[in-house]
Amino acid sequence: MALLHISLHSPSPLSFQRSSTTIPALIFSRHSSAKLHQRSIKLAAAAALPSESAIADFWRWLRERGALTQPPPPVRPAVVPEGLGLVAERDMLRNEVVVEVPKKLWINTNTVAASEIGPVTLGLKPWVAIALFLLREKAMGAASLWRPYLDILPPETDSPIFWSEEELSQMRGTQLLNTTFGVKEYVQNEFTKVEDEVILPNKHLFQKTINSADFLWAFGILRSRAFSRLRGDKLVLIPLADLINHNSSITSEDTCWEIKGKGLFSRELIFSLRTPASVNTGEQKSNAELALDYGFIESNNKSRELYTMTLEISESDPFYGDKLDIAESNGLGETAYFDIVLDRPLPPLMLPYLRLVALGGADAFLLESLFRNTVWGHLDLPVSRANEETICRVIQDSCTSALSYYQTTVEEDEKLMERGGLDPRSEIAIGIRSGEKKVLLQIDEVFRARESELDTLEYYQERRLKDLGLSGEQGEIIFWESK
Repeated sequence: MALLHISLHSPSPLSFQRSSTTIPALIFSRHSSAKLHQRSIKLAAAAALPSESAIADFWRWLRERGALTQPPPPVRPAVVPEGLGLVAERDMLRNEVVVEVPKKLWINTNTVAASEIGPVTLGLKPWVAIALFLLREKAMGAASLWRPYLDILPPETDSPIFWSEEELSQMRGTQLLNTTFGVKEYVQNEFTKVEDEVILPNKHLFQKTINSADFLWAFGILRSRAFSRLRGDKLVLIPLADLINHNSSITSEDTCWEIKGKGLFSRELIFSLRTPASVNTGEQKSNAELALDYGFIESNNKSRELYTMTLEISESDPFYGDKLDIAESNGLGETAYFDIVLDRPLPPLMLPYLRLVALGGADAFLLESLFRNTVWGHLDLPVSRANEETICRVIQDSCTSALSYYQTTVEEDEKLMERGGLDPRSEIAIGIRSGEKKVLLQIDEVFRARESELDTLEYYQERRLKDLGLSGEQGEIIFWESK
């Protein structure tokens, strides 16, 4: 029997890095004709909001550094019930320029390289270098040119990376909990490394002690505010533009912003933010990603409810090499991740990969070199009753096992949400675990239904006999009599 390895826990500690990130789209709180709403930076209950004077200083700083041109922009930063965001001052037309931020106000690797700590950050991961820059500038207080911007940054968000142990316990059994632990461990390891190699040997540059909590804060700021498509060396924080928030009805980032030239010969780069001119269908973040990055979820959006199934070709499988070769020839690998979304069909490559992993016994002949160029096509359809039954039962057992780790049922979670009066972090925890369980129940239902149909499915041998003209339409064997 072939070994079928399935993981229904976090696919990897750094799973957030392989996700396609969509920039939060434009949203404002007032009369915008584009019907934009505000993406709030939801702060923890005890977190302090920036004072009116800090916001006024930030606005003045932007004006003095050329970010606010005439006529005045149609928005302004303000504290609203959800946190700090941009408030529309008037109605706006589609495709209207909201703000333009010159490159000299961007915080990226070039900014770090030009600073005093630039020489000691060479070779660091871009986000680590920018994190150190933020922490050093923050420690400088009034002496920092970036103080007005740093003063409006939140001390934390509602991302699970900032939750207490008690708060995290509400997400027991979820993939997000495992991912959160993995992220925090990753950040801690990066801090330990940079502390030994950069911070401690250069105390003259880092005069104020930087601890792991400070470093986690900087990581959280970058995850929640940096523009997502500008990754790696292009990772960038853009003051004012980063106050724009998430809107579930808009999934295309390309319609919202652009980097363009300005001035003589267009040599001065600016970040131009516009109201959306069009809305295109695109990939969306799952609720787990929204929670991890920004500290909120969309509990009423089924397309955000997602569960990641991890399938693996075991090295102990006697056909490991053959199966890996077939998987790689079809764009997959030893481990494959399948994101399953609530009320949507299974990913198209999932069943073929499952059949490949479970292939063995009498079906192993399909792994021979003779079939190497055609085997994937055979895996698109049921191979044999034994193979199909194996994947059905293993998936069901895995779902049952995963569901056993949750402390509540979907019905209990829904009652808690209906009751109301929950703090933001409890709402996130309940929404995440409820969504995961719904997807798990859906997966289980799909494979139970499939198991009940095993006797009605057509398998490889039957299809092959038909191709050779040796089987009738009803599956009966055709006997040829000699004349």
